[in-house]
Amino acid sequence: MHRHKEQQGRTGRGAARYGRWRLLTLLLAFLVILVNPLLNYHLGINWLQGWYQSLGVGHLWFVSPLEGLESLLVTRSIAMASFIGMLIPLLLAFLLGRVFCSWICPISFFAELLDHGHRLVYRNKRRQDLLVPARRLLWFVLVGELLLSMILGAPVFVVLSPPGLVGREIMMAVFFHRLPLEGLILLPVLGMELVCRRLFCRCLCPLGGLLALVGSRRRLVVAMEPERCVQCFRCDRNCPLGLRPSRGETLTSYCWNCGACIDACGPAALAFRWQHNGNPSRDNQPPVFSTTML
Repeated sequence: MHRHKEQQGRTGRGAARYGRWRLLTLLLAFLVILVNPLLNYHLGINWLQGWYQSLGVGHLWFVSPLEGLESLLVTRSIAMASFIGMLIPLLLAFLLGRVFCSWICPISFFAELLDHGHRLVYRNKRRQDLLVPARRLLWFVLVGELLLSMILGAPVFVVLSPPGLVGREIMMAVFFHRLPLEGLILLPVLGMELVCRRLFCRCLCPLGGLLALVGSRRRLVVAMEPERCVQCFRCDRNCPLGLRPSRGETLTSYCWNCGACIDACGPAALAFRWQHNGNPSRDNQPPVFSTTML
């Protein structure tokens, strides 16, 4: 009984610790692409340009790895500026995994708002996934998108990227006072949330697939201390990607290090850990689960 009360108290104190920081980070990231065109158009301030497909801060440019790879495959040449711009996002994915998807992407921001709205309306009741797609579909989408770009001779995701469309629609609205029709793609992408949490992110986003591939041996992971786990499975129920942290699936490439399972864990059996040579760095934390990609 005492242990149960202690776990309840820890859950109450630690609830939404990463969730609140993640929502704040997503909000700030969205404000970057929202305010940026306004600064350019109304004030002539150009030190911040573009959106998350190609974002310039002063003389430093960041390029989406997938768009950069598409350009390489289509043109069959390396643009040094594009290559350099890809390095920082690739390094971030190598060290931290798919954190762009969970902590920065505007699609995740809108999905988080939908989650919060649902909890307000239904008094914290979680949405049930009506459809559970195969996770490995993510890899087929990534390969198919790259092949399609090479066949068509055009970078498909540059034009139809949902995260990119958010920034592009804002820019077109500010500069040209109109919204391009391709922005309608955002409606079914967000509508998928009614069927399955993060359905697009789980298995339909080729950028997410590429970042997951790069981060398959990431240094930051959500690791478990088995002696603390009481098998309540709250972590499994709270994972937005439908992973099972109780079975070590946070160590797979599918995990995007959002921290939702850590917030949900009353006994504090889950925590972020830096790992070296494939093992979490904490001495009393032996690797107990498979870390295979598929």
